[in-house]
Amino acid sequence: MSPFLHLCQQTIGANYVLSEQDEMLTYLTDQRQREVGKALAVLSPANSEEVAALVRLCAEHQIAIVPQGGNTGLVLGSIPDQSGNSIVLSLKRLKRIRKIDAANNTMTVEAGCLLAEVQAAAQGADRLYPLSLASEGSCTIGGNLATNAGGTAVLRYGNARELCLGLEVVTAAGEIWDGLRALRKDNTGYDLRDLFIGSEGTLGIITAAVIKLFPIPKSEVTALIALADVNAALGLLSLVQEHTGASLTGFELFSDFCLQLVHKHFAELPKIFSRSHPQYVLIELSSSETQEHTRTQLENLLASALQSGLILDVVIANSLSQAAAIWKFRELISSAQAREGKNIKHDISIPVSQIATFISATDTLLQTAFPACRMVCFGHLGDGNLHYNVSPPAHQHANDFLLAQAQVNRIVHDSVHRHHGSISAEHGIGALKKEEILLYKSPLEIRLMQAIKEALDPHQLMNPGKVIGVRHETTSLD
Repeated sequence: MSPFLHLCQQTIGANYVLSEQDEMLTYLTDQRQREVGKALAVLSPANSEEVAALVRLCAEHQIAIVPQGGNTGLVLGSIPDQSGNSIVLSLKRLKRIRKIDAANNTMTVEAGCLLAEVQAAAQGADRLYPLSLASEGSCTIGGNLATNAGGTAVLRYGNARELCLGLEVVTAAGEIWDGLRALRKDNTGYDLRDLFIGSEGTLGIITAAVIKLFPIPKSEVTALIALADVNAALGLLSLVQEHTGASLTGFELFSDFCLQLVHKHFAELPKIFSRSHPQYVLIELSSSETQEHTRTQLENLLASALQSGLILDVVIANSLSQAAAIWKFRELISSAQAREGKNIKHDISIPVSQIATFISATDTLLQTAFPACRMVCFGHLGDGNLHYNVSPPAHQHANDFLLAQAQVNRIVHDSVHRHHGSISAEHGIGALKKEEILLYKSPLEIRLMQAIKEALDPHQLMNPGKVIGVRHETTSLD
């Protein structure tokens, strides 16, 4: 064993230093099973002080660090590269809920707490932590903040950045910054908190956070609505926002092909509508009003939309179990697509007003380049975040289609850029898109990001090879 790993054992205990390949494998493999990295070891500290001590050791020995939470990311941001010169620093043992302040509507949690555990702790204090993701049983708060995770309730509550008031961070020098302030107003200089949120562990390691809590809604009403096209969905969004205001919690769009895939691969699910429709929207309202008031409000609104022809059909859940069943159709789209076969995924955001135009234009471009390719388009329409995925034609082998991934990505991302959008809405950049962002950010923006990286991590040891790639000449589309 190397002197470095021996020192790590002395710092956190031999049981928490893994160096055998079979022991490390789950930490080295990305969530979609596409890549397996290499590492000197996986280190699992128990608290912020041990994290800081390990970072100082790594700095002394010039060992790169890949911070890792639940390893549920989709852009190769939480696994090491193939060099084998880095360590994975797992934060799973930092799982204490340090404080719940119900009067201040805040909770102080460590980075390794599972999102589902934080939701349950908030519930136990008669409060709501509204961040909701499909991976909430395995993703961690630290990972959520490091990637600025979104989810299904962003429309009302905001993403992870907006749900965080303060952070504790171990810097690249191994110092602990205590920024755990439970304040909603603090105008005392640069906002370091926002700098670390969304930085994917490239500037420092988030070890704890103060997060916002909310009163638990007294009522929730869920409906699934059939529409003729995306323009109708946008019209419905405007109508619902006008009449329900902050009660609108979720507004999810998915196409008929998405629904067909779910029924194909989860045949046990019941049919919701007697016939197919081009597009569907899942709406959720939550309110401090009574269940009867909220349901009547949505019923009246949708009855008017149905009469005017804006929507084609609607089903409103009569119970929590029916609401959960309706949500399953939305939540199982990714799983259904995975069962259908390999595909090319895009996590993008577009100004809401441009979404219908974007989908129409980009579908046409892809069908021209790849006739009969199948579009699996779904997402959080209310905040402009689409999961715009492309599956191969039914007659083509997926591996053959994946050879064209760079061309597909260029068509999609160029169209996103033309529509003033972003090529990463909620999954981050990681290693997967670090070169891609160079095409769509100005040279100035890249230089500013690099300057921040160099200032906070001068030895380039924090999650190297992620987020910031090497700039090439004349790559910007601006």
